[in-house]
Amino acid sequence: MPNALVIDVVVAARRMLAKGIVELELQNQNGAALPAFSAGSHIDVLLPGNVIRQYSLWNNPSETHRYCLGVLEEPKGRGGSSAMHQLKKGAKLQISAPRNNFELNPAAQNTMLFAGGIGITPILSMAQSLHDQGAEFEMHYCARNKGRMAFRKLLDAAPFSDRVHLHFDNGPKAQRLDLDALSEKPHPGTHLYVCGPSGFMDAVLCSAKDAWPVDTLHREYFSADVAEANGEDRAFKIRIDSTGDVLDVPADKSIVEILTEVGIEIPVSCEQGICGTCLTPVLRGTPDHRDLVLTEEEHQDNDQMTLCCSRALSDLLVLDL
Repeated sequence: MPNALVIDVVVAARRMLAKGIVELELQNQNGAALPAFSAGSHIDVLLPGNVIRQYSLWNNPSETHRYCLGVLEEPKGRGGSSAMHQLKKGAKLQISAPRNNFELNPAAQNTMLFAGGIGITPILSMAQSLHDQGAEFEMHYCARNKGRMAFRKLLDAAPFSDRVHLHFDNGPKAQRLDLDALSEKPHPGTHLYVCGPSGFMDAVLCSAKDAWPVDTLHREYFSADVAEANGEDRAFKIRIDSTGDVLDVPADKSIVEILTEVGIEIPVSCEQGICGTCLTPVLRGTPDHRDLVLTEEEHQDNDQMTLCCSRALSDLLVLDL
């Protein structure tokens, strides 16, 4: 596992939340408490064949006895969701400790939460956490239809149900998400969080981009399909600072692949630039950032990069390895 802490868990409960969406409740095999997590966190799950996938936790961060996942089955995906859907109650797994690339800003005076489809998982955890803190927030949850909306009963019964707005693509026009409202300047201190399919996130953020300060807009990726390479794939060189060895990286291979060939194992998880496991300091050269983990400011600093997918704009990169 890429994360140093490996936890042995068991599927304590399993149920279908909506069409194509399964809930898995994981508990420590030895009955002990699980590591604490914050709203927006995800875990790595080790699946058969040494396949590692990331899934967001949707339950309340105040809970220490379980981690709850909601997994959408994607037949055209890379196989992780199908494997998760095949798990039965009692199945044993290994997972990482939670990590968070989608944290709530504690200084926010108000929070707007937007979820599309399975993007509800981290957003639901955020709503529960914000409610417990007595914070001001509003939640909008969009789905194709009622049959595809997970957690409806939970949200209807939640103590914050009056702050939740449900939107269905096939419902009356009056109940659909009003994106035009996001083009208005928000109250100072308001932050926006969005998670879901790339088209949904793009629509929300595009509506808000001109009126909202850029550092108040936050998104969570489930897939790197929306990532765009900054340049064409081309060959370049890397130098290992600790040894001085210079290695060629051809256009059709990643830095991680080249390092593995010479016996340097870099921990990886998503291999798409969305988890940050393989972040490595860069001492010299200009990376071609293709990740979805670092901020634009961090990209401009050019002092670290994801080795699984990012490449080089300069002919040589010197890595702090």
